[in-house]
Amino acid sequence: MELVAEWLPVILALVATGAIAGVLAGLLGVGGGIVIVPVLFLVFQSLGMSAATAMLVATGTSLLTIIPTSISSVRAHHARGNVDTALLKLWALPMILAVICGSLVATRAGGLVLTAIFGSIAIIVALNMLFRANAPAVFSQLPPAPGQVAMAGGIGFFSVMMGIGGGTLGVPTMTLCNVPTHRAVGTAAVFGLLIAVPGALVMLFGGTTPADAPAGTFGLANLPGFALIVPMTTLMAPVGVRLGAKLDGATLKRVFAVFLIIVGTRMLWQTFA
Repeated sequence: MELVAEWLPVILALVATGAIAGVLAGLLGVGGGIVIVPVLFLVFQSLGMSAATAMLVATGTSLLTIIPTSISSVRAHHARGNVDTALLKLWALPMILAVICGSLVATRAGGLVLTAIFGSIAIIVALNMLFRANAPAVFSQLPPAPGQVAMAGGIGFFSVMMGIGGGTLGVPTMTLCNVPTHRAVGTAAVFGLLIAVPGALVMLFGGTTPADAPAGTFGLANLPGFALIVPMTTLMAPVGVRLGAKLDGATLKRVFAVFLIIVGTRMLWQTFA
């Protein structure tokens, strides 16, 4: 009974995290990682892990959870015609290659480095979207192919190091180039899959399990954490898609920005406090 009492708060926290992440995955195309990473970061520390190790394992575990969540989100968005297949044909390969490179860097970088990257990028993206919620696009259209390849690579490289899907960077990048918000969110859901699959594989088989990692950690991913989070994210992602269909583009941007500011500030505080 004591063991159950000790683990029950952690189990409930992970299940609740999965539910919230699932809604956000469908609503914002973020793959849920923007919620999962900081929560796992705190939960793992409560289990006795160092901050650096907690961030590494949170990143790897988050990428693993994004795979089934993204599949559910992509199916829902595709059914609504929100996925830009022409863009994906150009962006997929450079994004996957950049993800592999970023994953290899992440397995060798310190956890605090990843935490600083997470917090900094999250706040920059959030401020951009919050203050430009009603502003027109900066560019009338996406750049020529070489520019789009560079954009895809950058999104994949930094997203995998943050342990997140492609929505955090992909949605604002596309909307700046006059891509409609709902179409950007739907396409970014596919980015999450392109980022999570190779990223999780590298974290699983290319990372060395830290000595203070909790039981059930394989490489840099915690399998019990994955098992507790995924059912709720998969179940709740379609709910987020339906909710997103009822909101206008400016509202989606504001919701996205608020979450990023909260998450980014907390992660930076954890890094430098």
